[in-house]
Amino acid sequence: MYLHSKEDFLLDPDVHFLNHGSFGACPRPVFAAYQRWQAELERQPVEFLGRRATEMLAASRAALAGYLGAAADDVVYFPNPTTAINMVARNLARLANASDHGGQRALLFRASPLRLRPGDEILTTDHEYGAMDRTWRYVCGQIGVRYVQRPIPLPVTTHADFVEHFWAGVTDRTRVIFISHITSPTALIFPAGEICRRARAAGILTIVDGAHAPGHVPLNLADLGADIYTGACHKWLCAPKGAAFLHARPEVQPWLEPLVASWGWEAERPGPSSFVDWHEWQGTRDLAAFLTVPAAIRFQSEHDWDDVRRRCHALAAETRRRIDALTGLPPICPEAGDTWFAQLCAARLPAGDLDTLKARMYDEHRVEAPLIRWNGQAFIRVSFQAYNGEADADALLQALKQLLPEVTDEP
Repeated sequence: MYLHSKEDFLLDPDVHFLNHGSFGACPRPVFAAYQRWQAELERQPVEFLGRRATEMLAASRAALAGYLGAAADDVVYFPNPTTAINMVARNLARLANASDHGGQRALLFRASPLRLRPGDEILTTDHEYGAMDRTWRYVCGQIGVRYVQRPIPLPVTTHADFVEHFWAGVTDRTRVIFISHITSPTALIFPAGEICRRARAAGILTIVDGAHAPGHVPLNLADLGADIYTGACHKWLCAPKGAAFLHARPEVQPWLEPLVASWGWEAERPGPSSFVDWHEWQGTRDLAAFLTVPAAIRFQSEHDWDDVRRRCHALAAETRRRIDALTGLPPICPEAGDTWFAQLCAARLPAGDLDTLKARMYDEHRVEAPLIRWNGQAFIRVSFQAYNGEADADALLQALKQLLPEVTDEP
């Protein structure tokens, strides 16, 4: 079954919605499943939360893990990747600050070469999501660790060159690598798998921000090889808002203690995975978004999503060419060779008043697309999902053609 319009989604039909990357959009059947879960919870809350939740969440995690190429007990749900990374970062800080009496798990971690000490480094890029940068700067400031943002100049060339350039930033103090699978400000697909392979050989912990990856690019976590990987289900997988996950290799799970200690900590009826016990139950909350993830996976499977992705990539590539031709500015990555972008692309814009341009694009042309200032440069980031077509791209180009001469700094 092929999608041709926004009718399969709940989006405003009067808006050219080219910003799926920020918060996603939920198809009508998936949203209906979400509401059914919520109604079932309200019909008998004690039955739902007190007697069935563990079993239902296990089934949902199993479906998600199968989709991700992972073991079900190595995956836990989180409301968003930012919360998941906060859990990881705060555990690194906790263990760095722990005394010699911090318990068996802490002692095991401190005996490893991954223990962070003042002067150690967490290596990343200058293309990371702002909330993640803030998380790491906050935690590093508490423990005296350096958060090193390796500059990745534009345009990028090949994945091989990227790996060599990034790896040149590794020093004898590098203990952790944090890197995006798909970047938020520049919409680039980084070769995270090769970085993880090199880091594993060097004894460096890898943490991958895959917020934009599930449902967007082929993803097999076993093959990718990150120690820790977080992704959003509400973005390109089209699940409801509030559904994300964290995957951790069994070797690192023992030191990932929960942000919220609840009934799963010192569980009276332990499940097969302490990792799941610790993180899954955080007190009373709405589990409906987590339980709807299998419906989102099923929806895409039933609608030939490989074809949807191919069509959207072609539309993204053509739109990027048109924007670059309009502005006369060079592309930030090659189109041929390594696959640097999929359904999400970024293009340079002339210097100017981005706030005014964004407001006028929406108010006068009903075009929803984010304008981003990254490293002093102006960009537009454009998303193409199943509900988008050439008319959306045409509307965007018409808006830019009319508005750019009015809001740029150039004479």
